[in-house]
Amino acid sequence: MSSFPFVFWAILAIYGVVLYAMAPAARNPEGFFRGRDRSGRATSRWMLTSSVFIAWIFAKSVTNASNLGAEYGIVGGLAYAAYWLSIPVAGLAIFAIRRSTGARGLVPFLVSKYGRGAAVAFALAILIRLYNEIWSNTEVVGGYYGAPGSVAFIVAALVFTVAVLLYSVKGGLRSSIFTDALHAAIFVVFLAVVLFLIVPKHAPSELLSQGRFSLATGGDLVLVALLQVLSYPFHDPVLTDRAFITGEKTMLGAFVVAGTLGFLAILLFSLVGVHARIEGIAGHGNVPAAVARTFGLGALFLMTVIMVNAAGSTLDSAFSSFSKAIALDIPALAGRAPGAGSVPLGTAAMIAVAILGNIPTFFGVDILAATTISGTMVMGLAPVFLLQRFVERSPWSFHLSFWPGVALGFAFAAKAIPAAWAIGTGKYALLLGTNLYGLLACTAGFLLPLAFNRAPSAQAANR
Repeated sequence: MSSFPFVFWAILAIYGVVLYAMAPAARNPEGFFRGRDRSGRATSRWMLTSSVFIAWIFAKSVTNASNLGAEYGIVGGLAYAAYWLSIPVAGLAIFAIRRSTGARGLVPFLVSKYGRGAAVAFALAILIRLYNEIWSNTEVVGGYYGAPGSVAFIVAALVFTVAVLLYSVKGGLRSSIFTDALHAAIFVVFLAVVLFLIVPKHAPSELLSQGRFSLATGGDLVLVALLQVLSYPFHDPVLTDRAFITGEKTMLGAFVVAGTLGFLAILLFSLVGVHARIEGIAGHGNVPAAVARTFGLGALFLMTVIMVNAAGSTLDSAFSSFSKAIALDIPALAGRAPGAGSVPLGTAAMIAVAILGNIPTFFGVDILAATTISGTMVMGLAPVFLLQRFVERSPWSFHLSFWPGVALGFAFAAKAIPAAWAIGTGKYALLLGTNLYGLLACTAGFLLPLAFNRAPSAQAANR
């Protein structure tokens, strides 16, 4: 055990050095913000597929999937895996947007369809989302080095952040996409090794029979996920930025395949938690680490590599998306075209969010909250993007859909939603009710201006 500190801290050092050496440099806007290579060529289909796949395999995701598997059995894994249906939903919606409007990003689309105010509100939502991505992933890595709030926990989170920041600054989105191919390969290999340690210990029927599908035993979270996939992906620029960097058909194919593979990967990783449930292993909020410790130092090393790898693939994407939002999207909203200083500005934005985004690690915020609460707050984006073809230009449709969802999200976080809204008696009963009734209200708000707009024309026709 004396070698534990050196071996495990070496993971972070080696990770940072290797990725920095491999990451391509990009100092022009097309490479730094749109992932093009030195010849100006767009990302290939398989590179985009691997990037979307691994960029959404967050460190918090595999931890949450295992935790839910331990709590609810296979139903818990299914509940979290269902969020990966967000990827094909986003792909289909953005395919339709690109075909019908020719937009090169969601912010320009919002300006043209719903007005500048809508785009500003959306930009604020994605900045909050990206901020959450920083701490929720660095916390997971820190948890393998010490208890939340401990010196080792905080130092590991900060060292890991610096390692990812260095190669992200070097190449922006180009380096993120390039290194994602390596991240994806490492994740698949190490996941296979972990499953080889766990799955043979149980008959398939034993693993799959753990848990019972009902609203009281995790079924409510499955339904929450199925509701949130209609809105959740659109406030995640890690995903949506990648939907505009290749041809439309290439993008759609990559998103469908990546979403399918992501669903399967998360469901398989939840078996770590199912194993913990069968064996009675107490996870204390980090089931993968607890399970790995029962297999010895070697297994814990493998699990740490998986988490560092998964967190890094998401963190570099969060840095590149935050950089684009600050350097390109927000100036565009102010009517300013990107200039020669866009890459330096984007670099400065990465450094700033790396510092500010780690503040919550000092307070041990619940990582599952980064998914469920933020997903509730943006429920109003579902009609905005999925029903966009029914409106020509309607700013009121955006605001009457978006802001009620935000209000309900804050009300849920403040525990101000009435108990009567709960559906079922499970742990997520109130969250399910809030999302169902909230989505109906947001959709009604979106459609309301259309009714008023058509009323005069209907009356004229009757005359």
